[in-house]
Amino acid sequence: MRIFAPMYGQQSIHDLLFILLYGGVAMLALAAGFYLWLRRSNAIAPTVTPPEALRRWTAAFFMTAALSHVWWYVLGVYWLTDDRLVRDITAVTLDHITLVSLVMAMLLRMLQDRQRRLWPWVLMQVPIIVAAAVGIVRHDEFYGFELTTYWQLTVMTVFVVYYIYSLVKYGRWLHENYADLEHKEVWQSLLFVVAIFAVYEAYFTNPGEMVREYLAQVNTIVIIAFLLWRIETLQTLDSITEESEEAAPKGINIGALLEQHCEAKQLHLQHDLTLQQLATAIGTNRTYLSGYFAQQGITYNAYINRLRIEHFIRSYRECIGSESNVKVMQLAQQSGFYSYSTFSAAFKKFMGVSVTAWMKSKELSQDFSLIS
Repeated sequence: MRIFAPMYGQQSIHDLLFILLYGGVAMLALAAGFYLWLRRSNAIAPTVTPPEALRRWTAAFFMTAALSHVWWYVLGVYWLTDDRLVRDITAVTLDHITLVSLVMAMLLRMLQDRQRRLWPWVLMQVPIIVAAAVGIVRHDEFYGFELTTYWQLTVMTVFVVYYIYSLVKYGRWLHENYADLEHKEVWQSLLFVVAIFAVYEAYFTNPGEMVREYLAQVNTIVIIAFLLWRIETLQTLDSITEESEEAAPKGINIGALLEQHCEAKQLHLQHDLTLQQLATAIGTNRTYLSGYFAQQGITYNAYINRLRIEHFIRSYRECIGSESNVKVMQLAQQSGFYSYSTFSAAFKKFMGVSVTAWMKSKELSQDFSLIS
């Protein structure tokens, strides 16, 4: 994947500034890999515990990116310097079968609803190895370079389509099982995979232009920074096992149980209240409760957020009635929301207007301060 390993020309090899940047990026990737591999605490988001398997896969990706810099430099300066075609086939094939596979593994491990198989995507790299071997033996650019590159583009296109499908299912799963989505959603990973795909297409025909060479290294720095942030801010989610419908209590009124044990006791104000925890609190199981929300045409997340918005509205009106200062962020947190952005989005979805517009529509007679 030439976003990490550009096609070397003589100009880049003799450009001291580029060589320093190239080596610096390799060291940065290596340091990021060792950080994720060895450090157990979280330096970016101390309150978040990222998935351990995801940290390991990302560490492997970073370390391989550093090695990619090494083998491109070695091939460009010390080995196969007189046979550029074989050099390119060898380096590109190494990138194909390592970096691309690790990107796929890393992205799939971000989805925590279930374990998705990695071996089919690894198996798809076998034709690349075969074609590269034919290209080297026959000294044929079509087999060794063009065919392998276009096959990888095809594999990546299929993966992007599959990942979009999986990401939609994952988002639905989150809404069905979690009241708070902070540090759980991974829609940014879709932007990442699309960016990887676009950059790959941009660089796979790179003939060694210095602008592209420099841009490739800057792009690598951005990817490392993004992945470190994404991995360290993604919360580990408890695995949810499927329950048998036969284990569910029969002839019970779920709506009444929710009113008695959730709404009356204000369980919805608890941060990170999961569907499983709520099911236990009201005396049923997760599958049965999930089925109840599905019959109502809502998700668990929508149910909890509705209760939280209603609590916020009541608290807000009480503050206005007592002529107290209204601190919107504080009221939102007391209503069960982690952040103002999540509260604002939920409020607009439930009420149909923004928080600010709703407050202005009240035509309050007294002044109040708004702090958000």
